[in-house]
Amino acid sequence: MLGNKSIVCVIPARMQSSRFPRKLLVPLGGKPLIQWAFEGAMRVSFFDKVVVAVDDPELYEVVTDFGGEALLTSLTCASGTERLIELQTKEKVQGDIWVNWQGDEPFITEETIACLLQSCNSGEVWTLKRKIKKEEEIESPHIVKVVCDAKGHALYFSRSCIPSDKKNLYKHIGIYAYTDAALRKISSLSPCPLEQQESLEQLRFLYHGMQIQVHETTQEIIGIDTQEELAIAEKMCYHLT
Repeated sequence: MLGNKSIVCVIPARMQSSRFPRKLLVPLGGKPLIQWAFEGAMRVSFFDKVVVAVDDPELYEVVTDFGGEALLTSLTCASGTERLIELQTKEKVQGDIWVNWQGDEPFITEETIACLLQSCNSGEVWTLKRKIKKEEEIESPHIVKVVCDAKGHALYFSRSCIPSDKKNLYKHIGIYAYTDAALRKISSLSPCPLEQQESLEQLRFLYHGMQIQVHETTQEIIGIDTQEELAIAEKMCYHLT
């Protein structure tokens, strides 16, 4: 609970990632990657419920074996948001605010979530950004960039370098929160060309006139999409245990 709002956290977990298949089951610091996300979410004091939305019986079994709550969702879900929508539509989970916490991001903290939800009494969709510090991230298509208006609302997201002051470029941190009403609205939106060209679902929200509030975090958030990133995370996790 945050104020008078119930907060649910859903961790979408897809078995077959195109860049790193079965990555959520790979060991990190002696336990499956997905377990790090679940345990991190369970440490957030204002979450009323934490569930893992899986698409595979093996993944379901792994989550339940370490004590997590897993719910099976369709293999046809094209994004994590669609897994949240499926749970909402089938009334398997309920809440005033839904947090979409990616299963391949093991080191998110309560501080990160507090930053994400700092304006949850107004708006409909929230996400995070962090200032780009490495030159190679500017041109990398694996780093999503974001530019915002004067009020911190997203103007555009891109895998390309968005024209801006290079000293103030921001990368998008792919964790979202939605009001229950916003999630229902998203379920009715049709895909748009920009979303398909960039492979970024959030462009659908902007295309159809929804506002995305983007808060800045100084925390380094690592998502694991490659073996190299797994090796970096392995070094990081030993500093946390």
